[in-house]
Amino acid sequence: MIIKGMTAQLTRTITTDETAERVRSGSLPVLATPVLSAAMEEAACKVLAPHLAEGETTVGGSISLIHKAPTLPGHTITVTATVTDVKGKKISFHITAADENGDIGEADHERFLVDSAKFMEKAEKRNGENR
Repeated sequence: MIIKGMTAQLTRTITTDETAERVRSGSLPVLATPVLSAAMEEAACKVLAPHLAEGETTVGGSISLIHKAPTLPGHTITVTATVTDVKGKKISFHITAADENGDIGEADHERFLVDSAKFMEKAEKRNGENR
């Protein structure tokens, strides 16, 4: 059962491949916002993973991210996701991120519970219709 207040955390060291310069989201060698966003979604998935039924997964629906401070490669980020609301298949999160020097970002994120096979059927059908 997924309930409000559930939380998970992940920690990782930033590499040069995760910089804005490398992922082409900017020109500087600092943590790229798309990489921070992906880490935030990963933390949200980590909260939910132990509570999913067989064949069930979640998909991201939205993320509203504020990237507050730069992080250089070699530094470690810690991302914490907390469930703030559960309404049917929609799960809402507040996610924070920090490095050794303090707060680097926060986001509000929504994920949706889906049946993996049915979701992929829809994706394949949609892809086949647009060829």
